Amino acid sequence: MNTQIIDGKSIAQSIKDELKMKVQTLREQGITPGLAVVLVGENPASQVYVSNKKKACEYIGMKSFSYELPSETTEKEVLDLVETLNNDKNVHGILVQLPLPKHMDEQKIILKIDPLKDVDGFHPQNVGALSIGLNGLISCTPAGVIELLKRSQIEIAGKHCVVVGRSNIVGKPVSLLLLREHATVTICHSRTKNLSDVLKQADIVIAAVGIAKFITGTMLKSEAVVIDVGINRDENGKLCGDVDFQSCQGVASYITPVPGGVGPMTIAMLMHNCVLAATNQEGVLN
Repeated sequence: MNTQIIDGKSIAQSIKDELKMKVQTLREQGITPGLAVVLVGENPASQVYVSNKKKACEYIGMKSFSYELPSETTEKEVLDLVETLNNDKNVHGILVQLPLPKHMDEQKIILKIDPLKDVDGFHPQNVGALSIGLNGLISCTPAGVIELLKRSQIEIAGKHCVVVGRSNIVGKPVSLLLLREHATVTICHSRTKNLSDVLKQADIVIAAVGIAKFITGTMLKSEAVVIDVGINRDENGKLCGDVDFQSCQGVASYITPVPGGVGPMTIAMLMHNCVLAATNQEGVLN
């Protein structure tokens, strides 16, 4: 069987092109969506993310405000900055890049962000809205996973989806989104017994466990759809996912590569959230 590779880059590009047109319309009404990114410390991976976010804002025609603070910045200074951004009418989305330095309480800082500007979708108010089916801002990676499936014409309703991983950032929210799309959802994790037996029943596998090449082709049902959220380094230092890509060839019907699968979608959905936040705050009808 020929395994089709889902091209996250080109799907993310079409989302950004749609948003570019939306932003043009908003700008004609005197509204320019603005995203503020707060980065504390010198984490090289975070610096790459932040520069990619700036580029995406530029491409779409949004304003981007960047606050790069030294790692010895105090928690109070970050909380004060978030408060200032909450009150700034030019800022529609606020993103505090995680992880934060050890001396800061991440939860306290996330709670400080105005839920209407919480474009990461991490505020308990947005997470709660997702869990009971109300409108809110949905965290970017899970939203990106759903878009990848939909835009690849992969039916979700009625399918058995197995999510491997239960993090607050991916595992839990993606499970809720799949339920919203009428899937039957099983959540597995490091303590799940007989994981490969559960995976053998899955029509769609979402791998978000954070272990390099953890899921292999022998664990899959023939023609399963595999979405790999993991970003790891293999023994040679090369980027790889939670799925052993090679061994899934010829078993999976569709698979996302790492890099170039879910990663680009995360930034596209962040841009989507920022445009949505701007239309909500400015009272524009979508």
